[in-house]
Amino acid sequence: MKKILAAAVLTLLSLSASAERADSLKQAVVNFDSLDIDEVTQTRILTGNVVLTRGTLTMKSDRALVKETPEGYMSVTLTSGPGRVATFRQKRDGAGDMWVEGQAERIEYDERQELVKLFSKAVVKELENGRLTNELNGAYISYDNRREVAAVRNDASGESKVGGGRGTLIIAPRRTGPAPAAAPAGK
Repeated sequence: MKKILAAAVLTLLSLSASAERADSLKQAVVNFDSLDIDEVTQTRILTGNVVLTRGTLTMKSDRALVKETPEGYMSVTLTSGPGRVATFRQKRDGAGDMWVEGQAERIEYDERQELVKLFSKAVVKELENGRLTNELNGAYISYDNRREVAAVRNDASGESKVGGGRGTLIIAPRRTGPAPAAAPAGK
């Protein structure tokens, strides 16, 4: 049992592999149907088929609230309409074709803290060469990219509550073939 728990913890750590850090230095391009801007508070409210692209990061939702600090850090809150989800997809740092993607009814992204939170019907998947390698499902998922730490809770409040449901962790096999046969004893 301890080995299974250790494998689950290691998988959570690998799921939290760093997002493409160069994305934060690229321009953000946002497509939308409607936009309201408040220059004093540096707040932008975008509605209708919102698609935000910044480097390899793509975020999609029905509505987005984008704020920018005087230092230039963005925070984005994506919300979805009834029966829909907001989504994101981003290349992970490292060699190869490695991506992380997620969805939830609400997604909050804080660039300064490098923190993403997914609320209600949250799913985060890790893909390598188009193949699912890990998946997390829960009512709430947060991921601290700076510390490479993930947390999953059974309630959208960010807390685990008795009777609040259960999360799911899917761990895909890393090896592609059967284990080598063991050598006979005494040889």
